[in-house]
Amino acid sequence: MKNYAFLILICFSVLIACNNGDNKTYAMIETDFGNMKVELYNSTPIHKENFIKLANEGFYDDLLFHRVIKGFMVQGGDPESRGAEPNKRLGSGGPGYTLEAEIGAPHFKGVLAAARTGGASNPEKRSSGSQFYIVQGEKQTDSAIQNFERQKGITYNQTHKDKYKNLGGTPFLDMDYTAFGEVVEGLDVIDKIANVATAPGDRPVEDVKMKIRML
Repeated sequence: MKNYAFLILICFSVLIACNNGDNKTYAMIETDFGNMKVELYNSTPIHKENFIKLANEGFYDDLLFHRVIKGFMVQGGDPESRGAEPNKRLGSGGPGYTLEAEIGAPHFKGVLAAARTGGASNPEKRSSGSQFYIVQGEKQTDSAIQNFERQKGITYNQTHKDKYKNLGGTPFLDMDYTAFGEVVEGLDVIDKIANVATAPGDRPVEDVKMKIRML
């Protein structure tokens, strides 16, 4: 009987280990240009849990990528963008709260990061409660990376340097905005969205809608 109970305990422990083996959380951002599978970072729990909450509530469904700048990023998550008239200025909406900054992760191409209000009005660099951007950026040179290291007091490891050189990104945003995830499938979708025609104010001429669901 004791041996039987011991075997059950061992099996239970193995099951727990297996279930926790891939401690990763994924979301799917669906667009007419294709889908982007995003891994949410465990190192930014406030942003991660907030994104999960909003996605599960359907908050992001039919919102727009309302700000698109080729070579920089694509931004969405403003609730006022749902069904917005073509001439409506967007970018100031949110869920009614902001998030504590969790700054640290670099801004490689495909990184998911929180938008925020800049300037002296936001000294703590708190994030928007819902608006996010996905980095497109550009490939960086060794000298550019070294300049950013000096300017921001950062020391990139070799992996980070290689990603900035070979994949690209926006290192000038590092240490100023919270990056809380990254696209692991569908990087080409970022390029497709970034290439759309935009009106003054960087809003796409034709609406680019999204739906987000947790996997």
